[in-house]
Amino acid sequence: MSQVLSLWRTASSLPVVGTTLGKKAFSIAFSRKAPYFSTIRPRFVELRANYAELVIPKRRGVHNHIGTVHAIALCNGLEAAMGALAEASIPQDKRWIPQGMDVTYTAKATSDITCIAETDAEQWTGDDPQLPVRVRGVREDGTVVIEGVIKLYVTPKK
Repeated sequence: MSQVLSLWRTASSLPVVGTTLGKKAFSIAFSRKAPYFSTIRPRFVELRANYAELVIPKRRGVHNHIGTVHAIALCNGLEAAMGALAEASIPQDKRWIPQGMDVTYTAKATSDITCIAETDAEQWTGDDPQLPVRVRGVREDGTVVIEGVIKLYVTPKK
């Protein structure tokens, strides 16, 4: 099991405080590993192989000029979710690096945004080094505000 997934399972299963403080501690630790993620203050909600979900709180620090969550903050949230998913899903004998992101902004991000990344288990076992991760950001009312694909390049470890 990956270190990220092991840390998530430990932190989120702590008695009494696991559902809040444990997840918060995991979110902070994850953001310290890749400090740019801390700019959006992600709150991880769920993490398992092939699935990651986090929330970007809508606050002034991530606003654009019209008071909604900035497009790049949304992309940062999607990349954080994808990175956690990749670490939780990748076989131990492989490594990954992002190659690109294709997203479409579909609505204004006027609330906290839930960022979701998903793959299928079979994607990690094939020989094709190109691995698309499906991503989307959802407003509190269920409206998708951003969706797309983050392309990973997955290769054997040397």
